[in-house]
Amino acid sequence: MKKLLVSCFLIACFSMGYAQSADDITGIWWNDVKTSKIKVEKKDGKYIGTIVYIIPEKLINGVPAKDDKNPNVALRSRPVLNLQILGGLVYNSSDKEWAGGSIYDPKVGKTYDCYVWLEGKDVLQLKGFVAGIRMLGRKSSWTRTTL
Repeated sequence: MKKLLVSCFLIACFSMGYAQSADDITGIWWNDVKTSKIKVEKKDGKYIGTIVYIIPEKLINGVPAKDDKNPNVALRSRPVLNLQILGGLVYNSSDKEWAGGSIYDPKVGKTYDCYVWLEGKDVLQLKGFVAGIRMLGRKSSWTRTTL
């Protein structure tokens, strides 16, 4: 009986350690190549991500690059710093992922459908894809940091 109780206790503790809530993705994240930091926050019931820091080496004469690859010519002069690149994500507790969103890649000026999930508390996996087909895409790993 003791072994059964101890086993149940350990399983319960282990399960609590992996419990995940919708707001777990909020915070500051390094992008996959550690050139910029993205702040993920909840806005109007959905999760968005905004570039809040760019490493000095990526600045051009001390100024952030422009969104010059944007397909909308009117937006090409806006700076990449403070640009929202992630939007529309909603948490799906049964799949333990945030889905239904989009991610914008300012390097190529394209927006992709995306979904994200956490590995532990400090690694955010993102998958951008096209044509509604999750298999047609690219995965990126962001790591939790501070500003």
